[in-house]
Amino acid sequence: MGSPLRSRDLTPRMRQRYGLDRRNPWPVILGVTLAVGFTAALAFAAYNVLSPALHPKLLAWNVIGPDRVDITFEVRRSASADVYCVLRAQDETRADVGYAVVPLARGTTYVQETYSLRTLAPAFVVELLACAAGEPPARVPPPQFPPGVVPPEQPWTP
Repeated sequence: MGSPLRSRDLTPRMRQRYGLDRRNPWPVILGVTLAVGFTAALAFAAYNVLSPALHPKLLAWNVIGPDRVDITFEVRRSASADVYCVLRAQDETRADVGYAVVPLARGTTYVQETYSLRTLAPAFVVELLACAAGEPPARVPPPQFPPGVVPPEQPWTP
């Protein structure tokens, strides 16, 4: 049930005392505008960080023999960028048996490459660790061959 008094019947001092005067809407409008702007800037930055200009993808791999695995991968990138991709093959114990940095020359926006990776033993797992434009990727695990084992020369040749 409402009050029998209407706010327009009260004195200005009473309307102010009990908060019945209209408030200025501009601080609220400004606050909402700033919040929306900040959220949009944050979303833009997150989109640029989370969607890099390079899109590498491991498509298939085939163990040809105890000393070779063929790895097929694709890279979508800018046509003007030299790209370097890091490939790794591991055995059942997750020790590296093959590791290579594969350069892809500039020229097209889509590259599908089949690389013959020389291995020390049959590959059990194959990974495309990362790709980077301009120079080999910096934030990838280095080769993890067992102590005393020399990594095989790349690529595999008959």
